[in-house]
This record gives sequence, structure tokens and C-alpha cells, in this order.
Amino acid sequence: MKLKNTLGAVIGSLVAVSSLNALAQGQGAVEIEGFAKKQYFDSAREFDNDGNLFGGSIGYFLTDDVELRLGYDEVHNARADDGRNIKGSNTALDALYHFNTPSDSLRPYVSAGFSDQSIGQNGRSGRNGSTFANLGGGAKYYFTENFYARAGVEAQYNIDQGDTEWAPSVGIGLNFGGGSKPVPAPVAEPAPEPVAEVAPTPEPAETVRVELDVKFDFDKSKVKEESYSDIKNLADFMNQYPQTNTTVEGHTDSVGTDAYNQKLSERRANAVREVLVNQYGVGSERVGSVGYGESRPVADNATEAGRAVNRRVEAEVEAQAQ
Repeated sequence: MKLKNTLGAVIGSLVAVSSLNALAQGQGAVEIEGFAKKQYFDSAREFDNDGNLFGGSIGYFLTDDVELRLGYDEVHNARADDGRNIKGSNTALDALYHFNTPSDSLRPYVSAGFSDQSIGQNGRSGRNGSTFANLGGGAKYYFTENFYARAGVEAQYNIDQGDTEWAPSVGIGLNFGGGSKPVPAPVAEPAPEPVAEVAPTPEPAETVRVELDVKFDFDKSKVKEESYSDIKNLADFMNQYPQTNTTVEGHTDSVGTDAYNQKLSERRANAVREVLVNQYGVGSERVGSVGYGESRPVADNATEAGRAVNRRVEAEVEAQAQ
């Protein structure tokens, strides 16, 4: 299997899809990384020392957790018996599965794929070409939603020669993604013109109301387990009154930049909306979401207790009692 010929086509596809609106570090995001590896060559190569590899990669998130990554690196500092510098290069195509959620700072991963290697040989001229099956794991730490560091290790099985080599690596990268747009609230149909008629005055209907207030941990958009029962109460009410709609509103405390808090509030609102729609069966067309960032505090952001109150998602529904 030769992977070099796919380089241009895959990079072109990744750049084309990078313009899609996507959750940072999630589906539709693009990551560009520079990395360094320490290659522990198999003893059959008879090199005087192991090599250092330097290169870069570009990846595209097919889902919130699955990334397709194309990488290229070059070999440095490997030596033959006669002191000659061994030159080589590797091109790899790997799939990565990430754990945790796109909003978490730490995202462990496992990887698998194939690579094509062309490298000089000890005691002879020319280069040796081999295809490897790769299996690895590691973790990424996102200092911000766009900048991360990575550490990992790969086992590389040489399909052509039947031996295995190891390559621990570190890298730094940039993630290009954006907060997903809030789902607009459904537009109510205009009421029909009333028909004039003489009728008894009806008894006024009783209005019933349900409110939702979901709290979040600092810098998180994952819904906590203790909030699910409150979200279910709202979903049960909406399922009982199918004519109702609602908009879930996300908020943050004042820690961080306005732009970051705006995206965080949108992610929180979308997270609660996903629970209402996907877990408790409320129609997606009946639930909108919007983020207000830090612009609508309900408590004092100068205290930790106040900031905890402001990290929230709110929603309300009213209906006429049946």
C-alpha cells in the first residue's frame, strides 16, 4: 500500500470541509499539528543509533470523537556503521478515536492506520520502502479551544519485513472550529381572524407553567447527572401539552473573554436541548437554543458563589390547563 499519492487529494478535501460550522474540537473541526518523534528502529536495520523524526499533520473530525489524520515526517540523526547519515521519510494516514467530550480540556485517544516509509540502508546504497500498520494511543490537552499539546506512542508493524518498531511523540497544534449556531425558536403561526358570533362567555382557563434552571461546572458544557430529572420534568410537561414550544438560554460567569463565554453559553444551551430532544423525545422543531454569554448575570460575579449561580441554562413553558 502506498499512501503518498493520496496526499494532495486528502488535503484538498480537508480544506474544503473546514468552512462548515462546527463545535470546536468536534465534528467538522480541522487540526494542524507540528510534532517530533523518537524512532526506535528494529535491530535488523543495524543502525548505530535510533533516529529523531520531525514533521506535521492535518486532521479532520468526521464526528465529535473520530478524526482522520494525514501526517508526514523526515528522519534525522540515524547513522550507518560508516558514519553516514541515514535519510528517510514517512507518510501516514490514521484514524483517531477521542474520549471525553469536545468541551473538555483533556481528551485521551487511541489511533490506528497505515504508513509508507522510504529510508536509507546500512551497508548499501538506495532506500528501502516498507508499509507499516500503526496502532497507538495518547492524550491531547487543550489550553484553549483552539490551541493544544499532545503526547503519545505508536507501535509500527512492518508488513513487508515482519518486525515492529516504536515511536513515542509530542506535538503542538491548532484547532479550527466554531460554536454551532443556535437553533432559532419556532415561529408561531398567526391566529386566524375571529368569526363574530354570539356565544356564552367561557370560564377563564388556568395557566400552568414550568421553569428549568440547570447549573454547570466551571468552563464545562456537560450536563450533570443530577440535572437530568429537572430536564425530564420539563420534557414531560411539553409532551403533555404538545402545542407548547420553548427556547433554552445558556449563560456563563464573567471569567474569560466575551467571545469565549459566548461560545461556551451556546454549547451549554445546545447540551440541554440535546437531552430534551434525543433522550426525552421532545420534537426538535419545538426546542430552540440561544447563548447570552456573560451578559445576563443573576448574581454577583465578584464571588465564587455568585459565579456558580451564573453558570446556568434556563427555560420556561406555559400552557392552558386541560
